[in-house]
Amino acid sequence: MTSPSSDSETSRELSDLLAHVRWIAGGTASGKSTLAHLLADQYGVEVYNGDRAEHGWLTRCTPQRHPRLSAMRRMPPGGMWAGRTAKEVFQAMASLHGETTGFLIEDLLAMPTDHIILVDYFGILPNHLAPLLCRPDQAVFLLPTPQFRQDALGARYADPARARATWGKNDPEAMLTKRLTRDALWDEEVRRQAYDHRLDTITVDGSTPATDLANQVAARFGLGHRT
Repeated sequence: MTSPSSDSETSRELSDLLAHVRWIAGGTASGKSTLAHLLADQYGVEVYNGDRAEHGWLTRCTPQRHPRLSAMRRMPPGGMWAGRTAKEVFQAMASLHGETTGFLIEDLLAMPTDHIILVDYFGILPNHLAPLLCRPDQAVFLLPTPQFRQDALGARYADPARARATWGKNDPEAMLTKRLTRDALWDEEVRRQAYDHRLDTITVDGSTPATDLANQVAARFGLGHRT
């Protein structure tokens, strides 16, 4: 067993190694990817997409260390949602229990350190992210209003093929309702933990143009103009 002091030293080492990383996290359907693409285009930062990376994590996880993530490998489309309440789905999230954090760290440590890496990923909570930061202004959490999220997800799953790929044979309308409730629980957890760690959250309701939001986040991240 490691001592508290050695745990603290390890956290400091990781935060130093990841000092070039900036994080856009928070809730689903809050515009994280749109914001990341705008910042990449304007400032030339490299974007790490956590949603895409998750597919590779499924081949690297083990039932002993990542029981919830490993369980997803055996599930058909919609299997995570069928027969569960929204709260049960929330409680079964691998990210809620920190199972995805180690994979994020491994991937980022394998990337170059001579330029800024921008992480676009919802699945990390402030409790798990705070030890990886040298400064609070390296991270921001976007949280959509309920209406903004409902409109965004409603448009996303209006495509029948996309709905089937996500929900399988389950009723898309019922699954979307459950998804919205699950996501609200995640937002509540993010908001509470961010307050505890004094990390910034931004409420996204669609009233602020994405370009203005990008400028706001760029200033927070200390991004210089692209040369």
